[in-house]
Amino acid sequence: MSTEYKRLPQLYKTLWAIFDGVKNKQDIEQLRQVLVPKIEERGGDAAAGIPGELVDTHLKKREDFYEALTNFASCLKVALQSTTFFEDKSFTPEDRQHYKETVKAMSNLRRLVKQDTGEQVDYDAYAAQVKKLLDKHVVGVDIRESEGAYEVGKMGQSQEPEKWTEEKTRNETDIIKTRVTRMIEQDMQDDPYAQEAFSKLLRQAIEEAEQLFDHPLKQYMLFQEFAEQAEQRKLPDIPDAFQDNRHAQAYFGVFKKVLPEVFTISDQQVQDKWVALAFEIDGHVAQSVAENSINPGNIEADIRKKLLPLMFKETKAVGAGMDQAKKLVEMIVQITRVGLNHGS
Repeated sequence: MSTEYKRLPQLYKTLWAIFDGVKNKQDIEQLRQVLVPKIEERGGDAAAGIPGELVDTHLKKREDFYEALTNFASCLKVALQSTTFFEDKSFTPEDRQHYKETVKAMSNLRRLVKQDTGEQVDYDAYAAQVKKLLDKHVVGVDIRESEGAYEVGKMGQSQEPEKWTEEKTRNETDIIKTRVTRMIEQDMQDDPYAQEAFSKLLRQAIEEAEQLFDHPLKQYMLFQEFAEQAEQRKLPDIPDAFQDNRHAQAYFGVFKKVLPEVFTISDQQVQDKWVALAFEIDGHVAQSVAENSINPGNIEADIRKKLLPLMFKETKAVGAGMDQAKKLVEMIVQITRVGLNHGS
């Protein structure tokens, strides 16, 4: 304990080295910009139509920041318990105070960044939903509405994108981009067609955003609109009939993946037929899940038993065969498996 504090200057220097390129180190948005997730496409071959991999290019910096802050904070904690640290004339009271303020500021930055990356949940985001839930389901007697309320956590903050600084606008854009990327990779596992379609659309959005580099607000609005479409899984080639049934929409997407030739001709009757079939399959799957709730291991076998004859009949009618029918059924089984694992 009598010597640990001597590491503080070097650990302090290592911590701030992560932000060497930042002009105004007092601006938290500029510091945040170094660490906020930044999704870029790496690899691939555009000429050959081979997509690259979407990677977070700031991941290494965040990991270095977490490690450097942990080391500095741990060292300071030990130092503050050491009499020698306070007796050493090479450290002034101002130095010790500055070190403590640095740990506090950087810890706040770490908390903010963890919310940006989804590593830590900001429960304030659910406040409006909880209020709506209470208003709808909790009965009160003689409740009077207040004339107004202050959202203390948001006081002094501008919630209008038009009033944000350029740094904050870019940060918020990168946060949306990260959230959408995670949504596509994780939340859309139960809809292979939507997952593939939105992956392509995301790459297009990233390319378009790069052309708007000098217009941060336009970039933000572009990804904000894209995020809303992704949350609703709204695709131009998917009928509106599935708005309230994502399972049926996923099955319709399977049809489009396995039997793309069926949908090359714009025929409303044909599309309506496959839409109806998607809803029929959803009914069969729901029945299999309900009937085998006590023995979940039998769900997939029951789905195959119910759907294979039906799928073979439909594929045969459009000039396909048993191979396509089996592929359709297996993809439906996989969608069901993902849904059950995620509780949906």
